[in-house]
Amino acid sequence: MKFNVKAFALTCGLLWGLGLFILTWWIIIFDGATGEPTLIGRLYRGYSISAAGSFIGFVWAFVDGLIGGAIFAWLYNLLSKRNSSEETSIDFA
Repeated sequence: MKFNVKAFALTCGLLWGLGLFILTWWIIIFDGATGEPTLIGRLYRGYSISAAGSFIGFVWAFVDGLIGGAIFAWLYNLLSKRNSSEETSIDFA
């Protein structure tokens, strides 16, 4: 089985981006917008617990998930192809 690298990367990007976006709004609803720097804000420049920060975080997380998903799918395809070629070339005679 092979992964479609583009589809998997897009899916990872959307899931990671929407996850951070929804988490930010969850915190805003229950604790209010703080605008204080966060741990994720150190990684994603411009991100904070605010309305604007949620959109900035979505873009950063989308790009991060897109790249991470593409690398994962590419490696999976590479290793599964290598593994399947080793299995078919074994001769037990």
